[in-house]
Order: sequence, then C-alpha cells, then structure tokens
Amino acid sequence: MLGSEEKRQLVRIANLYYLEGWTQGKIAKKLGVSRPFICRLLQKARDSGIVDVYIRDESRHAAELEQFIKDTYSLTDVVVVSTHGLNPEMSRKAVGQAGAYYLSKHFGDIRQLGISWGRTLWEVVKEYPFEQRKGINVVPLVGGIGTQHVELHANQLAHELAKKMNGTSSYLYAPAIVETEELKDYLLEAPEIQMVLEEGKHVDTALISIGNPYMGSTLRDLGYLQAHDLDGFRSLGIIGDIASRFFDKSGNPVDHPLNDRTIGLPLAYLKQIKQVIAVVEGVHKAESLAAALRGSYIDVLILDEPTASALMK
Repeated sequence: MLGSEEKRQLVRIANLYYLEGWTQGKIAKKLGVSRPFICRLLQKARDSGIVDVYIRDESRHAAELEQFIKDTYSLTDVVVVSTHGLNPEMSRKAVGQAGAYYLSKHFGDIRQLGISWGRTLWEVVKEYPFEQRKGINVVPLVGGIGTQHVELHANQLAHELAKKMNGTSSYLYAPAIVETEELKDYLLEAPEIQMVLEEGKHVDTALISIGNPYMGSTLRDLGYLQAHDLDGFRSLGIIGDIASRFFDKSGNPVDHPLNDRTIGLPLAYLKQIKQVIAVVEGVHKAESLAAALRGSYIDVLILDEPTASALMK
C-alpha cells in the first residue's frame, strides 16, 4: 500500500514524464537523483495503477472508420478502439480506458467538467490516472442519488473523478427522474440544486455516453423505466437518450411526460457546451448514437470498432 507522500511523488514524476514530455534524465536532474532511480519510480507508478498505458489501434480499418465518422458528422476527433476477441465487459473496459486516456491527454484549460452517468462512464472514471489538476471542479449533469448501482450515478462518478484529479466536485441531491412533477418543482426550488444545475449549463467540457432505452438501458436497470413506458416511446419515435433526455432518429428532443419529472441538463443546453466528449460501447447503441450525431450533440467520439462499423453501414 502506497503512503500519501509516496503516491504524491509518483504522480508528480508520472505527470512530468507522460504529460509534460520531460525525459527521465531531466526529471532526475531536477530532483537530484539518478536516471535509473526515476526509471524504477515510473515502473512503480505503472505497477500500482497510477499510470495505465493505453495503446491506440492505428490499423488501416480503424483509421478508415475514424476518418469516415469524423467527416460524415463533422466531429473534432474520433477514436475507434479495437475490441476483437473481447467479451462485453472487457470491451467496455477497453473503451473506458481509451476515453480516460483521451481526456487526460487533451485536458487543456478545463476548469469545470460536466459528467453524465452509466456503465461506460464508470469505466472511464476507473481507468483515469491519478493527476494534479489544480482548480478543476467536476459537475454532475443529471440527478445523482439512488439506492441501486450507486457507482453508476452522476454524483458518485463526479466524486470519484474529482478525487483522481485532486480536484473538487459538486453534488446534485436529487434522483435523475422523480415520482411526480410536483416533487420536481419542489426540489428545483432548493438553492443548492439550482446552483448545480446552473453550473452544468456552463461547464467547459461535458463527458457523456449514449443510452438505448430498449436494450442494455441503465435507466431500465435502475427502475426509472418500465415496460409500459417503452410502448409510449415507440409511438413517439424515441430512439435514445443522453443524461436521461430522450431524442428521436433525427436527434430532436422528444416531448414526453418523463421530461417533466427529470432533473438534469436539457439537450438544448448540451449543444451550447464548448466541447462534448461521448464515450460509447456496444453495437446495440449504434442507432441511438447515429441519431445523437445527427442532432449535433457530440464533438469528440470514442467508441468500439464494431459500433463504428455499424455506423459506417
């Protein structure tokens, strides 16, 4: 078990080497130690999980998929992750690792980072390295409390990611979807909830995933959606959701009664955020993802190769 001082030293050295581009010799000179000593510390950082090396697949097929999706949907960047031979759990882990690597390497001057919820984003948070991000605050974009699968909720994801960045997090003390409109109106009167919702509108970057309400849905697993809801969804043409906000095949928001009970960032505000990074895994989400791309909610997309191939088709 690493002590707090030893962990801080490893994080500092890892940041200089992997993120700032310093050589081992330069780090050794700055700290007054030998280069082999720095080499051993970097290995220790990898062994202890502080550093997780991600190798991007530069195969021709992946490159073609990335360029096609980037051009078709006018995206800033696309990363396609090779998941050949992996089971669904390992595939999600690989995509989460790629998402964590991308965010860490392209962090820029982010001061307010918004995060949605779900299994794929939980993998991103788990794979994110320990860093020193001074002044960063992580904001949940959707209600973040519940009694089932607590690790998937936005509050928990914001908290865990902030810890890894040595930053702070806000907390949205409300479920994603409440029981009645009256309860939602009551909760929205609370100043602390108003404040976090307002923060969500003005984050520098949003980290999201895409949901398919009909298959593999976190909303269904947590009991927010029932079988009878899906019949109504189909009649309205709902094909996917982002942060519990539903949209049709063109990416347009759909007016559904659940919206009147949802506490979180509306899709219209998501479009106003400077950079939205979507991390998506699973072919069953391909149609939902295509609709979200048509709706222009995404700037950077990180996804598995089978889903990228489905988009291309």
